[in-house]
Amino acid sequence: MIKKITALNTISVRNSVLRAGKNIESCLFEGDNLETTKHFGFFIDKKMVGVASIYENRNKLFKEFNQFQIRGMAILEDYQNKRFGEKLVLHCENYALLNQSNLIWFNARINAVAFYERLGYSKLGEAFEILEIGKHFVMFKSFSD
Repeated sequence: MIKKITALNTISVRNSVLRAGKNIESCLFEGDNLETTKHFGFFIDKKMVGVASIYENRNKLFKEFNQFQIRGMAILEDYQNKRFGEKLVLHCENYALLNQSNLIWFNARINAVAFYERLGYSKLGEAFEILEIGKHFVMFKSFSD
């Protein structure tokens, strides 16, 4: 089950999956507390096993006007490869479409590229380094005609 959660609710999963061994503050992202940002948790019974956040955020690499960015997409290790991440991404897509989005984009870790490609996302440009996190690709899916 996917439920709307707060930015603070995302921290434990973000920290364990995306920022392991780093300060908890590194799990707070710019824009987390904006009214236009939404956070979703994936729950098994009452346990939150995954999170994703979606931001109204325009990337100058794309011409589409109404863009959303997914950040902090993470599934606890014991729950990965069970299609929970796919369900969270599709939930974010539906949210963006309900808000007349033209495009979703994000920075994907190298080891997640194949997962996102299976969901119809494409890479743009070359891999780049995010300091202390690793190599990423910009990925996107356009909803424009």
